[in-house]
Amino acid sequence: MRNYKEIAKVIIYRIKIDYTLYPKHLKISNMNRKLRMGMVGGGKDAFIGAIHRLAANMDGLIEVSCGALSINPEIAVASGEALFLPKERTYLTFDEMIKKEASLPANERIDFVTIVTPNFAHFAPAMMALEYGFHVVIEKPITFSLDEAKQLKQKLDETGLTLCLTHTYSGYPMVKQAKAMVKEGKFGKIRKIWVEYPQGWLSKLSEREGNAQAAWRTDPKKSGKSSVMGDIGTHAAHLAEYISGAKITDVCAELNTMVEGRLLDDDGAVMLKFDNGAKGVLMASQVAAGEENALKIRVYGEHGGIEWAQHEPNTLLVKWYDQPTQVYRAGGNYGAHLSPTAIHNCRTPGGHPEGYLEAFANIYRNFALTIGCKIDGTTPTAEMLDFPGIEDGLRGMAFIDNVVASSQSDMKWTPYIL
Repeated sequence: MRNYKEIAKVIIYRIKIDYTLYPKHLKISNMNRKLRMGMVGGGKDAFIGAIHRLAANMDGLIEVSCGALSINPEIAVASGEALFLPKERTYLTFDEMIKKEASLPANERIDFVTIVTPNFAHFAPAMMALEYGFHVVIEKPITFSLDEAKQLKQKLDETGLTLCLTHTYSGYPMVKQAKAMVKEGKFGKIRKIWVEYPQGWLSKLSEREGNAQAAWRTDPKKSGKSSVMGDIGTHAAHLAEYISGAKITDVCAELNTMVEGRLLDDDGAVMLKFDNGAKGVLMASQVAAGEENALKIRVYGEHGGIEWAQHEPNTLLVKWYDQPTQVYRAGGNYGAHLSPTAIHNCRTPGGHPEGYLEAFANIYRNFALTIGCKIDGTTPTAEMLDFPGIEDGLRGMAFIDNVVASSQSDMKWTPYIL
């Protein structure tokens, strides 16, 4: 019988895929083990924790070794049991987890901490993890305030550790293709950026009806200065900067609370100025009744532009001033037409849908490969380093602060302060 390598080659040949186009770094450098992850939050009563675990596990590079999975002791214990974690590594608080893990031998302790708590509970476990020598993966927005984000930046500079911020949408192959085309100058000077993120799930006062996800997101003591811009506006702003390669310099914003009785905004629009001279418009709403997660971005230059929508993530529309629109599709068999970074993040042949979980997994994989290189002293490739980090987190918090300030100001434009 043929060995597994021969079988793989036969399968790949039969479906006419060029094997050389697929990611070449599915092993963590010279390491002979998986990276060990400890999770803060994300218990059985949470949504995003399971998403993180699925994404982290997709490439076989990471294993969940311990967790402080809930502030409720019963849920924490039950969640640990559901994940088959050892009782002694199912912790009731994040500080207990970090301290005890740090005391374990190097061949047992975790390599990094993933934090999937509400916004107000991001900073303390992240800072403590860094102080005890652990890398960090954290949900966006990175912290409750810009000052907290700056403190994390300072600690990262001191320690040389790595932080990954899960701006999921930058993990899609066609988003990376769009970024590559803009960077290569395919469309000339970028002039206009439209990005929109309408949702409808907060169209009613569901935080008063037992919806736990709505309750903390619309509570200024837990969510921060803004609900709509903190939750989804930061995604839109990050996507605009990621694809265009430009940075927001000024904003002119209006925030609205459309549902009577709500404590934070649930709708907003922002005009944007970028450091490359481009102008933009960002719209985010959680009260667009009937919408799911309709994130869409359009970027235009002198010669053409792109359009990408999260509802159809494998498709990138490339529009030209003097040619018909082209349709680019994700898939490992389109290597001659896609950028190396896009190919690095394609997992299947064209026509096999890759979605939210795969995009999330791309971020985890690139982070894991980078940490693996750090551990054994090798240099990560550019593809490995392509994941959001502390600078993205700082800019996200600055975006929230500046949009809120602009909305409250009588000035037409508010300078962007970082």
